[in-house]
Amino acid sequence: MGALGQVLLWLQFCALTRAAYKLWIPNTNFDTASNWNQNRTPCAGDAVQFPADKMVSVLVRDSYAISDMLLPLDGEFVLASGAAFSAAGVGSDPACNSGDKGAPLLFQNPDRFSWLDPHLWSSATQASGHFSVDAERVPCSYDDVLFPRDGSFRVALGPDPNPVHVRSVSAVGQTFTRDEDLTAFLASREGRLRFHGPGMLRVGSQACTDESGCVCGNDETLPWICASLLQPLGGRCPQATCLDPVLPQGQCCHLCGAIVSLTHDPTFNLELYRTRLLDLFLKQPQYQGLQVAVSKVLREAHTEIQVVLVEPEPQTGAAGRLGHVLLQDAVAQGGDLGILSATLRQSGRPATGGSALDQDRSGAWLASGVAAVVLLALLGTVGLLLHRSGRLRWTRHEQAEPTSAGLPLGFRNPLFDVMVFKQQPQPSVEHLGSAQKVDTDTNFSYFVNPLFAGEAEAEA
Repeated sequence: MGALGQVLLWLQFCALTRAAYKLWIPNTNFDTASNWNQNRTPCAGDAVQFPADKMVSVLVRDSYAISDMLLPLDGEFVLASGAAFSAAGVGSDPACNSGDKGAPLLFQNPDRFSWLDPHLWSSATQASGHFSVDAERVPCSYDDVLFPRDGSFRVALGPDPNPVHVRSVSAVGQTFTRDEDLTAFLASREGRLRFHGPGMLRVGSQACTDESGCVCGNDETLPWICASLLQPLGGRCPQATCLDPVLPQGQCCHLCGAIVSLTHDPTFNLELYRTRLLDLFLKQPQYQGLQVAVSKVLREAHTEIQVVLVEPEPQTGAAGRLGHVLLQDAVAQGGDLGILSATLRQSGRPATGGSALDQDRSGAWLASGVAAVVLLALLGTVGLLLHRSGRLRWTRHEQAEPTSAGLPLGFRNPLFDVMVFKQQPQPSVEHLGSAQKVDTDTNFSYFVNPLFAGEAEAEA
């Protein structure tokens, strides 16, 4: 039975026993183009070079004619049936697309693959439209871990100081379910060629037998999971395309979508509810493209079911609409589904704003407002300059009509008085009597406020 047949047989066994599993994706095979710095396998006459200070196990399936090979200080080549190496002159294959003429083809660093990187694991049990939060993309405590039986690989454990707990590990034709056996394997040369790093790996956890689901158990490891996941992005999450994005438990970065949290009784069945979502709701045309993640999480010492709805384009708002539909479904069918309560959190509108028409109108109003402010400031500046230069004057029309018993026409505003004397400076005003000052001031229609009369006289 070939390697593919053995993997399929293992997957069928996992399906029959309802066990969850994670499959390791990358390898250190000689025949994998991504393992070489030029993203191609060696051509005839190529010189190849392995990192001298790295331990690595390399599986070779095909035959290669090379001109030179620099091997690592510690490692092994595993030759499959029909595989072979032969010598060839430099540049024997004129059709070979070599990047740098005469430069050796370099084997990539085999230590670059981390157990904690969610990109490097796969689970074939995921149906279309379903995804897992980042903490559950790496093996959970109840998972069976599967490495290719006849493929070469190398895995970095750590740097998380907490031990990694899984149900079992299958590698190099063996399945380890006891810590004693796994520890002996990791200490052997065969194990050190495939596993390295300061982290610890433990097996023997119980399989998940609760129909309502089990908590993954990677909450304490999440910071290291996120560090591995975001390393290609410089350690930073990409900017969310919506306002007020949501952060599901177990996820590294905020998302545009909705989160439905369910409390449940012992009759709740996680797999049946996940199937119900995929078949009854996500297949409807208005929800096409939505992705859903359903899992049990631990929140404030209590477990709940977390339903994460993510949409690729937040402009549609489909995740929020489906979230409200699920709330209504929980009310109508909660008794049959084992749901006690349901709450909804959803992200805001797209960060780019409203429609194009609204944006154009907003931009037009903004431009008009800025232009008006600039025009007013310019006119004020010109007027002030003309006034200071003497080209623009403010005049008063004197009215010589006698007043009745010298009484003023109204209240006096001391602020107004100050402005008048500043605008019309007359040296003789300081020597005027009080009666004359009243006549002068009555040329302006104002009232004398007795509360401020004393202050006005003092200023005069």
